Amino acid sequence: MLDKILATKKQEVEKLILPDQADVTFYSLKKALTAEKEKVQVIAEVKKASPSKGIIRSPFYPVEIAQSYKAGGAAALSVLTDVSYFQGHRDYLTAIKREVGLPVLRKDFIIEDVQIQESKRMGADAILLIAAALDPKKLFELYQSAEEQGMEVLVEFHSKQELENVLRVFDPAIIGINNRDLNTFETSLSVTEHLRNEIPSHSVVVSESGIHTQEDLTVVQQAGARAVLVGESLVKQADVEKALRHLKGE
Repeated sequence: MLDKILATKKQEVEKLILPDQADVTFYSLKKALTAEKEKVQVIAEVKKASPSKGIIRSPFYPVEIAQSYKAGGAAALSVLTDVSYFQGHRDYLTAIKREVGLPVLRKDFIIEDVQIQESKRMGADAILLIAAALDPKKLFELYQSAEEQGMEVLVEFHSKQELENVLRVFDPAIIGINNRDLNTFETSLSVTEHLRNEIPSHSVVVSESGIHTQEDLTVVQQAGARAVLVGESLVKQADVEKALRHLKGE
């Protein structure tokens, strides 16, 4: 599935037209995730659909969802901007940035520098780079480009091999452990448990996917995650603010 998505993305990038620069305030994702030492922070995801689940939320009002997440105590937001497979849009991110005062991570399949420029113009505070989609050298080039443009980067891994390959090149400041295999879409929290000890202690660890309950959150916290990225289990609920508070044990 990942190969199919990347093939589509390559075609999209060739036709990409950059938007105007959004007039927004930029926030630090890393600061938001490390603000409270003893507490796991939540990056709440604004997500309409996925290849494995189809439509997750309908009707879909991204700004309202983001505002509810903020009210529920989200430390940051993740916004899907991939159109073809997740029914996201870059306009969703820009609208959320204008209305909701939280750090926003652009969730997409970024493979070329022009997408970094696009992310900055959209108003993203941080971007996602997926190790499974990029060779380590290319990933580092994109990482540096994002930092030069004032954005932070969450570098995502699913396997020990991916992690080792990148760590030979550089140490990312924020590391995401994706509990979902992007080829099979199967999830297991044991991925976070297995990979955490391979990660440099100074990196902020975010556990992604498969987190549905307080118990799940406790599992990844005990494994060493400082934050979690949660999408489907929240956005499918009628009251996402209440769902987020419940996940956090409030």
